[in-house]
Amino acid sequence: MTITMRSYGFTWTDPDGIPRASAAAYDGVSADRRREELEEAGATGIERVKVEPGELPTPRR
Repeated sequence: MTITMRSYGFTWTDPDGIPRASAAAYDGVSADRRREELEEAGATGIERVKVEPGELPTPRR
């Protein structure tokens, strides 16, 4: 049996209007916490995206 861990990154817009993307990948529980941190910081357009090992999301324009 193979267990595959899912990894997630985020794209969002910071309060200054600058598009951003995660510089780290998160497991499911950590991704939930990171979303809360982004929301508390005033980020908008937060999108959780699946990423493959060694891959990170790119900021939206």
